Amino acid sequence: MEKIIVKVCKRMDLVCQRMLNQGFLKVERYHNLCQKQVKAQLPRRESERRNHSLARHADILAAVETRLSLLNMTFMKYVDSNLCCFIPGKVIDEIYRVLRYVNSTRAPQRAHEVLQELRDISSMAMEYFDEKIVPILKRKIPGSDVSGRLIGTAPVVRKNESKEVRKINSCLLKIPGPSAALTTMQLFSKQNPSRQEVTKLQQQVKANGTGLTALKREISELRIKVQEQQKQVQDQDQKLLEQTQIIGEQNARLAELERKLREVMESTVGNSSASSSNEQSLRKKRKAVESTDCPRKSKRLRNRK
Repeated sequence: MEKIIVKVCKRMDLVCQRMLNQGFLKVERYHNLCQKQVKAQLPRRESERRNHSLARHADILAAVETRLSLLNMTFMKYVDSNLCCFIPGKVIDEIYRVLRYVNSTRAPQRAHEVLQELRDISSMAMEYFDEKIVPILKRKIPGSDVSGRLIGTAPVVRKNESKEVRKINSCLLKIPGPSAALTTMQLFSKQNPSRQEVTKLQQQVKANGTGLTALKREISELRIKVQEQQKQVQDQDQKLLEQTQIIGEQNARLAELERKLREVMESTVGNSSASSSNEQSLRKKRKAVESTDCPRKSKRLRNRK
């Protein structure tokens, strides 16, 4: 099999990389703006937020925020160290589509229906990046750990990072890594380190890096599971409220039907009593007429005799 080598203009490559990086930063800002606008219209109480008309808007924006934080942790550490650019441009387009859909519709669909495509393509992009591209990038930086910084130095905090990403980075800094075991001063104290020591250090760095990536993945998965469970609880609460409303309406209808039945029964009873009284009066009249006719008949019979 012959390898196909594609030559790309370096200036064009740099321009495209810059556009992708700026696109991700712009979509983060646009998401923050949309989230601020929705939160400003929502009530402060959690119980009132669930029944608000913008509840689904807030759920969708919260899910997009988790996706952005995952993409930030996966790609931007390598972007900040100028090793690569934000590769999945289709993810940026999909995030823009979701945000514009949220801003343009008053009654959007549920979060899992709107974000199905975004979850699929973003998860595929992160998996492909971790499996195929990260090993190549690690070869370029043998003396640095997975987060793209030199051993013993702190990570650069960007202004666009969310609070959740900063919390995760602070938690990860507490994990004992190569910076806790070997500092830069200890590494470069020896003027001529042997190859075995260098390979051991590289192996330690790789092992710590894989542990960090695994921890990050577990944290992100747990966070997504918690959010999905919260959404399920909110949906169940909303269904319970709807069912209680339906039950209340049915009880009101049953009470109205019972009242109508009582009125019908009372009217039928009144009509039957009135008809019975009329029949009794007619019978009395007939008897009176018959009693008056009896002496006349007796007189007629006497006269005939």
